[in-house]
Amino acid sequence: MTKANFKDYGIHNKLLKAIELLDFQIPSKVQHEVIPVALQGKDIVVKSQTGSGKTAAFGIPICQLVEWEDNKPQALVVTPTRELAIQVREDIFNIGRFKRLNVLAVYGKAPFSHQEKELKQKTHIVVGTPGRIIDHIERGTLDTSGVRYLVIDEADEMFNLGFIDQIESIILKLPKKRTTMLFSATMPEDVESLCYKNMKDPVFIDIESENLTVDRIEQERYTVDESNKKELLKDVTTVENPDSCIVFCNTRERVDAVYSMMKRNKYSCARIHGGMEQKDRLQIMESFKLGKFRYLIATDVAARGIDVDGITHIINYDIPREKEAYVHRIGRTGRVDRTGKAITFVTRTEERYLNEICDYIEREIPLKERPEKDAVIDAIPSFNEKMSKKPKPIEQKGKDLNKGILKLHINAGKKTKMRPVDIVGAICNIEGMKAEDIGIINILDTSTFVEILNYKGERVFQALQTKPIKGRLRNVSKADE
Repeated sequence: MTKANFKDYGIHNKLLKAIELLDFQIPSKVQHEVIPVALQGKDIVVKSQTGSGKTAAFGIPICQLVEWEDNKPQALVVTPTRELAIQVREDIFNIGRFKRLNVLAVYGKAPFSHQEKELKQKTHIVVGTPGRIIDHIERGTLDTSGVRYLVIDEADEMFNLGFIDQIESIILKLPKKRTTMLFSATMPEDVESLCYKNMKDPVFIDIESENLTVDRIEQERYTVDESNKKELLKDVTTVENPDSCIVFCNTRERVDAVYSMMKRNKYSCARIHGGMEQKDRLQIMESFKLGKFRYLIATDVAARGIDVDGITHIINYDIPREKEAYVHRIGRTGRVDRTGKAITFVTRTEERYLNEICDYIEREIPLKERPEKDAVIDAIPSFNEKMSKKPKPIEQKGKDLNKGILKLHINAGKKTKMRPVDIVGAICNIEGMKAEDIGIINILDTSTFVEILNYKGERVFQALQTKPIKGRLRNVSKADE
């Protein structure tokens, strides 16, 4: 039976404060099963579908166990894609915010030198993709000698993308004395082999019985000729009129084609796939999270890391070739405690993929008749009205967490031998300030950023206009201005 409160696990008050502000009300099943075992330092293998709350399941115990005083990374989280690395990093950072934990994401197609500089800071937790992690280890920019916790996230997708050998290479570079946690929606033989080879008497946790995908997500399918898919997509979206929807395609070229069609038809939409520049992908993801458009057309790989509350519909414009990908796709809706709808287009030559999916999820996906023309015509006014309005902003995770926090910029850094103790000393000399009012301090070559907590930022900002830091006045400004 799920415990009613995160306080039951003996979690630090600073973490409980963040958990409350993140609106985690009661532990999900995977959190309830994993957190106590992880806090005991045991190796864990978790089979849990996407959308079950697994990031917090490993993020909370890691944030509890890492020690703030250590300068070397103590935890390493490996993810299959850049987007997922960014998402996981954000989630863990939010959980550890008041413990002042520095969490860094490292991934390819982003400046290596920038990541190298960040790794020179006190870094508690590193989240990254296999290739970039190996690059940093081999170049000596990521010191793994202090890593005591390893998390392999979405291991089945690592296998699908051919990353298992890279995972093995990373493991060989880590201390043998460590806690390893592996999470996977499915358990292919290669993933099982990885577990038995690299883990010590792991505790196996299977959340499959919760039937997350089956129970919370309404699933249906349409039989359609390839040449009629675009018209069917228009009819279905007009009748369904979703608030927020992801349209999945199997290739970049198909994403581009569907996006062009939807754009011509005045849909509120954007696209994302692996052929786009990383900065563009990140910008589109951020815009989707902010609710700036209703439809995201995406490939599987690019959509990893989409953890957005309020996605009402998933449309598989192309049925996935891998049955596991179907579960991952539709899991973008129906997150944790919400409902959702998944619609799949199937051509007659693709029925074997449909059969594999149905066997895998152990249920039939009901066949629907194409919407009648009258129904589509009747739905057009409501559809057009919704398209003419801006979507409601999707409530952001961590929104309440940022209340009362002000980030300050100080025009001094490593080149002037600035140290965290200098910043803390100057701030604690301000009347009414304590060490627990100071958040993460990030010292760069010529700049320092410091977070002031508990609604005391303005007081510190004003005081530092006339108070010296390390013996002299510094130019102090608000970092977001």
